[in-house]
Amino acid sequence: MTKQNVTVSLSRQTLQKVRVLAARRATSISGLLAEQIETLVGEEEAYERAQRQALALLDRGFRLGGVIRARRDELHER
Repeated sequence: MTKQNVTVSLSRQTLQKVRVLAARRATSISGLLAEQIETLVGEEEAYERAQRQALALLDRGFRLGGVIRARRDELHER
């Protein structure tokens, strides 16, 4: 898989904190960002897949059992 560089601008304070965080996780800032972005994209894809599956289930409908014994007009008599 080919990778491409991306430039990110961070405040000095955030940059210092992310350096420490990356060091604690034994990775680079680039590695840390790549992992987080890949996780975010994966979660989004999983959500979209689940949404499509749920909508397909709703389109098919659910058989809940039971029998309607009355006609509509009988139910709505006034």
